Amino acid sequence: MIENLESNYDCANAGNDLHSLKEELQQFQSQDDSSQEAREHLNRLENQIRFIENKCSILHNHK
Repeated sequence: MIENLESNYDCANAGNDLHSLKEELQQFQSQDDSSQEAREHLNRLENQIRFIENKCSILHNHK
């Protein structure tokens, strides 16, 4: 997970960042953890992915 995403995010990093975030999300989703902390982490990952996709005008694939 990226620590700080801000409005001045450099889209040149988007490809690598999205790849890392999506891998982390996939690994996290495969765990059987429904704690509040796990749900919050999952939400943060999804929000970071959406932020980068929106900021950098990247079309995302729907599942």
